[in-house]
Amino acid sequence: MRIHAPIGQMLTDGERVRCHLCGRWFLSVASHLRVHGWSKADYIAEFGLELGNPLSGPATRERRAAALLARRVEPAIRHAQQLALARSRSGALALAAAQAARGRPHPAERRAKTLATLAGIDPQARAEGTRRRARQHRERLTREVATRFGFTTFEEYLADRLGAGMSMAAISREAGLHKDWVSRHAPPAVPVVRGGADRLSPAARRLGFADTAAYLTAAHVEQHRSVASIAAEAGVTRSTVLAALRRHGIDAVPHATKRHLADTRGRAVAESLGFPSLRAYITDRRDAGLPWTALAAETGLPATTLRRHLAVTDSTY
Repeated sequence: MRIHAPIGQMLTDGERVRCHLCGRWFLSVASHLRVHGWSKADYIAEFGLELGNPLSGPATRERRAAALLARRVEPAIRHAQQLALARSRSGALALAAAQAARGRPHPAERRAKTLATLAGIDPQARAEGTRRRARQHRERLTREVATRFGFTTFEEYLADRLGAGMSMAAISREAGLHKDWVSRHAPPAVPVVRGGADRLSPAARRLGFADTAAYLTAAHVEQHRSVASIAAEAGVTRSTVLAALRRHGIDAVPHATKRHLADTRGRAVAESLGFPSLRAYITDRRDAGLPWTALAAETGLPATTLRRHLAVTDSTY
């Protein structure tokens, strides 16, 4: 399709405007579009024009404005103007405009106007405006979060949650924010603790342990609890628990609870068959030439479990 006018622009000779589709000149292209089978909305979207573009020349717009001005004494016109003014003052008009534009590509006509306007603004002033809007947005969010959880200020809410042993990620999620929001925007007046072990200390003391190392040793090594279970109990993330384990020299065991239960069951099976351990049983049966399927049938354990206990790669059956 040949285009007879630039994208994002209505060519005008002062009185008329040019149609992008056929190149002819009209007082108003809007009334001409039915000849091409186009709607005004489709035409505006296709050629990057603003939603409010009347698709008419300056002279036509002036005549229409003068005609409307002459009718301003009519009750219906005055009532409509009062409603529009009220919406504008309340901010409802700006909100409706933002919602209408959401998800819609920035039209070329509006983009050109925006760039021209920004070019006339000092870069430092633009940067300051951006920082001011970001600061206002943070203040609004923190007020909403503090009010929702019954605190006067966000600092009080944050101090309370940190004192309870919650991580910054957990606090962010509780507040309905991105998991890194508190870490990035925590008020400087709040002493934010950033060490994984320190974040576990309140939970350790609450559960009766002297320190984090004693808590992790009891929970992960002696009780064979998983990292996820410890994290849920302490109100922190798995990463925090893993970091604390590394810091205290404790090896993290993947799926600790399940593996401990499997090992316990394996020992019970071996003892019932007269062997001191499952490994001894497997070695004896494999040396006798029994396949893995026979061992699985005799013990009631999966062949994969038996293989893991022997740590072999033999795949014969």
